[in-house]
Amino acid sequence: MHSIEHPRYGSWLLATFVALLSGCTPIPLATPAPQPQPSTRPEPTRPAPTPVTVPPTVVPQGPRLDPPKTPRNADELRHQAALRLVAANPEQTYMGKPQDVLLGIPVLEIELNADGTVRHIRVMRSPSEAPETVKIAIEAVYRAAPYGNVSRLPKPWTFIETFLFNDDLRFKPRSLDEG
Repeated sequence: MHSIEHPRYGSWLLATFVALLSGCTPIPLATPAPQPQPSTRPEPTRPAPTPVTVPPTVVPQGPRLDPPKTPRNADELRHQAALRLVAANPEQTYMGKPQDVLLGIPVLEIELNADGTVRHIRVMRSPSEAPETVKIAIEAVYRAAPYGNVSRLPKPWTFIETFLFNDDLRFKPRSLDEG
C-alpha cells in the first residue's frame, strides 16, 4: 500500500484528498505552534516562606496533667514545655533517638499569655512533604497548655519548638535533645 503523503506537501495533501472525497471544501491544517525557547536567564530565587499565623482550634483533651511549675527563665520554659508536650500527647510522641531522615520538621513559635495559656501560634516552617505534621504539632501545643505563669519573665512570652516527626507520624520536641 502506498502512502498518499508527499514529502513536499505533507499531510495537507491527505487532508485535501479526504475533503474532496467527502464533498467538503478542504480545511487547512493548523501550523504547529512555535516551541518556546529555553531562557538563558537564571531562574529567580524564591523568597523564604512567610510565617503563617494560626488561630486557636478546638482540640480534643489529652491526659490530665499536673499544674505546671512557674519557669524562672526562658530555657526552663522551653524545657518544661517540651516535657508537657510529651506528657499531654503520649500516643503521638517518641523519646528515643530521631531517625536519620525525618518525615517532617515543622517549627512553631508559641506566644503565651501571662498565665501560660496559648495566646498565638505562628508557623515558622511547614514541611512540604508532610504538611499534616503542622496540624498535629499545633494541636499538641494546645493540648499541653498551660505552660506555667510567665508573668515574671521578660516579654515577649514566646518560645520556639521544632517538632521532629518520624515515619509513624510521631514527634519528639527538639528541645529535649538540647542541653
